[in-house]
Amino acid sequence: MRLMEEIAYKSEEEEREEEEMVSQAYSIGKGFPQPMKGVVVGYALTSKKTKSFLQPKLEGLARNKGILFVAIDQNRPLSDQGPFDIVLHKLLGKEWRQILEDYRLTHPEVTVLDPPDAIQHVHNRQSMLQDVADLNLSDAYGKVGVPKQLVIKKDPSSIPDAVNKVGLMLPLVAKPLVVDGSAKSHELSLAYDKYSLEKLEPPLVLQEFVNHGGVLFKVYVVGEAIKVVRRFSLPDVCKRELSKCAGVFRFPRVSCAAASADDADLDPGVAELPPRPLLERLARELRRRLGLRLFNLDIIREYGTQDRFYVIDINYFPGYGKMPEYEHIFTDFLLSLSESKYKKRTALLKSL
Repeated sequence: MRLMEEIAYKSEEEEREEEEMVSQAYSIGKGFPQPMKGVVVGYALTSKKTKSFLQPKLEGLARNKGILFVAIDQNRPLSDQGPFDIVLHKLLGKEWRQILEDYRLTHPEVTVLDPPDAIQHVHNRQSMLQDVADLNLSDAYGKVGVPKQLVIKKDPSSIPDAVNKVGLMLPLVAKPLVVDGSAKSHELSLAYDKYSLEKLEPPLVLQEFVNHGGVLFKVYVVGEAIKVVRRFSLPDVCKRELSKCAGVFRFPRVSCAAASADDADLDPGVAELPPRPLLERLARELRRRLGLRLFNLDIIREYGTQDRFYVIDINYFPGYGKMPEYEHIFTDFLLSLSESKYKKRTALLKSL
């Protein structure tokens, strides 16, 4: 079951210790459910993701709460490993998706975070924001939408006419259509004039640039919990600048940990976090529509407004290691999943 991914493996001694702990966690009697003795989380992550997510503080806190993280061996059948309460994963490829789908069918008692088909939905920027647009959320706390956008799949020479036909206004943000986990898939470009549009490389998504004070809000979702942080973003573009600038400007991923804006001296109208009731409703609706429990939203507030927000990106299983208090939030989430399953099994057996 070898995949084209770089996987973090543990030593044979560590694996033996984990297997012994897994066995101990499941040495309970049959029949009526016994009190939970531990939560075993099998994880399939790249070595980079393992390093950023499974930090010592998280593993230590998890251990104290009775949660054990066990590395999934990609060279062995998944069904031969465990038993697991939860499978946590972020690997790419059709082979891995099929392995997980088969595993879900044969092991319905295991919670897979998250379903592969649901993840695929947010790997395409054409479908990624459709649920936000369909939701068209608007209440007393504000309105949430998506920037006007256009998908270009081929032929860069056709872009200027296509942009003119649908009425997109310059400048335009260009993003790769497919999010494949690479740094390149998170790069973006800013096109200032229609002639430079032909320099872009399809397949891509073009979004109207919305001035937002140079700050975006990264909303982390972990089950029912949400956490919001500020990140520096692209600066606003004024009409005078637009008339003087030409060409395509390329940017690396802008919402990184080094670009934290939480402690910066910002205009209060720019820095104010979106209303929590609005974010809670948005996260709740998207959990249901997307079928995901681990994701984040990149949200901006239109400059000069108090209540006009846009979702510009959605990421599955983001860099939670950058989220304040992620260790407590994530371990509480894992425990809640296990407790919910235990209560359901108990209620089912009582009804028999």
